[in-house]
Amino acid sequence: MALMRLGLLGPATDRLDVLERAARFLHTEASAERIIYLGLDGALDREVENRARSLVGADASEEQLFRRAAERCASATPMEIDAFVGAERERESLRAFESLPGDGTRLMELLGGRVAVLIHDKANLDEDDIASATFLVFGKSTDPLVKAVGSRWFLAPGHLGDCGMMLLEERSDGVHLSLFDSVCREIRRERLVAAPAARISVSDG
Repeated sequence: MALMRLGLLGPATDRLDVLERAARFLHTEASAERIIYLGLDGALDREVENRARSLVGADASEEQLFRRAAERCASATPMEIDAFVGAERERESLRAFESLPGDGTRLMELLGGRVAVLIHDKANLDEDDIASATFLVFGKSTDPLVKAVGSRWFLAPGHLGDCGMMLLEERSDGVHLSLFDSVCREIRRERLVAAPAARISVSDG
């Protein structure tokens, strides 16, 4: 049984159809609690904003929730109120999606008691990142990568197209990885078991 699921999306590179399908799959079918986009083009933010507007209207901000409720529920039928609540709940669930703050910046997650550092370009990883993290996740990679180096794992979902989608699952026996292709078929699965620690360095690639 998975304790926590973290979805990873590679850069879209104009494959917005694949991005939409992959994001929906990780959110609804894979039940990922968080889905992180590792590109820098803002494509996922736009996709999420468009989805929110399609659910609740042009101004889909949290600050306008009470205004929307007053306008649509004051004289609504019970069925219409149920539909309004359902749409707002789905809009709220879109908080699961997140993008990297920018080039050179990173996010940090905890998986199975181990630190994961998420960044766009692995060349921007520093000594503190490498010293503290077990999982070093990056987006700037055309092809997917799952590679153990000593006690650490370097992970990249690759660009959305052929692949570009990963799921990391925290389970009682450790962290499990699934890699999916562009039509959401699982093409690789393994438990991430690290070898003994080794000295490593990171260079551009």
